[in-house]
Amino acid sequence: MSASEPALEAMRPRVVVGISGASGAEIGIRLLDELRLLGAETHLVVSRAGGMTVRQETDMSLQALRGHAAFSYAPSEIGARIASGSFRTDGMVIAPCSVSTLAKVAQGIDSTLLTRAAHVTLKERRRLVLLLRESPLTLADIRNMEVATLMGAVVALPVPSFYLRPASLGQAIDDIVARTIEHLGLPAPGLRQWQGLDRSHSQQRTER
Repeated sequence: MSASEPALEAMRPRVVVGISGASGAEIGIRLLDELRLLGAETHLVVSRAGGMTVRQETDMSLQALRGHAAFSYAPSEIGARIASGSFRTDGMVIAPCSVSTLAKVAQGIDSTLLTRAAHVTLKERRRLVLLLRESPLTLADIRNMEVATLMGAVVALPVPSFYLRPASLGQAIDDIVARTIEHLGLPAPGLRQWQGLDRSHSQQRTER
């Protein structure tokens, strides 16, 4: 290893990605792939229910899913390095995030590596993005969203950006992933930005 390689390694983004048992597993998978393209070092932890959802929605095995990350851990590995604040990261995303996982994060229940890593992210004042995938919401869900937000997390509902007119479900997912990467404070080359209302449409509305 050359003298410059450790410095380059230190500059490389490091992100923890969690996948819990909510619908939308493809979002987490695409996020891992996009982060890899950005040169990020990814650390993956999948809850037991998350693994079941991945198999149901994508036909992908847990082993194959782990291949999309630089490092992966079982949810029972509570002593893994991502469970410590001394292991520096640029943040964590749980995509998708179930309401059960949200509740545990909001209440500080560190029963698995997934929620422990989220707790560490919050206590170290790092970015935590929760892509909450549930509808409709109960009052308990809404209150847990409030608590998580007050602690510093970004609760982002993975809704399609219809104003960008996604041509397919895949493109809608790509838009969600790009916004998520932006929430982490990392460059998102694939981010399609709103360019303002089409003037011809605006003029037609004014005339009416």
